[in-house]
Amino acid sequence: MSDANRDETRALRTDIYRLLAGLLREAPGRQQLDWLAGLEVDVDDGELAARWAALASAARQAEPEDLARAHFRHLVGVIQGDVTPYASWYRNGELMDEALLALRRDLKALGIARREAEPDPEDHLAALCETMALLIEDDSGDEARFFMAHLAPWAPRCLADLSCVDTPFYARLGELGNAFLAHERRQLEDEAAHEPLRVVEP
Repeated sequence: MSDANRDETRALRTDIYRLLAGLLREAPGRQQLDWLAGLEVDVDDGELAARWAALASAARQAEPEDLARAHFRHLVGVIQGDVTPYASWYRNGELMDEALLALRRDLKALGIARREAEPDPEDHLAALCETMALLIEDDSGDEARFFMAHLAPWAPRCLADLSCVDTPFYARLGELGNAFLAHERRQLEDEAAHEPLRVVEP
């Protein structure tokens, strides 16, 4: 792969992680929803393209006000939503558990700190997607092992659960996220196996 193609691929991956993070953290506003609705995707380009097309189709049928209520119901909740998007929940069965502690150790080693105004713990799926975007953008060489340690073991199950909710937009978001992470895993697992041990798995 040429340097130009590598830079373009890295920028695209960064943008997708940031998009997933944003949509998991809060409902899209009108401008973002219109942008998603306007995506033109060739579904013959494979599973990932088909998932993009399905999300675009769902966006065309959605309204921001409805998605704001659906986001709260599915991903936040009064006590908890239909899906609890935290690594500790999926890996340990409890919030604020060992997966979060291991993640915090690794984030500290990487020099990444949570924003003071951010209410969610660092093991929220949106925060992990944001971290991946940072690592890819910085071309740090750390993203493969970070992905395998902190996303691969649980995020597909979380996104599969999201794909079962009754709001088409969020169900399609879960399917897209899962397809993207499956593609990432195929690209990163061999790289991670050959990297020096730099992060701690819970």
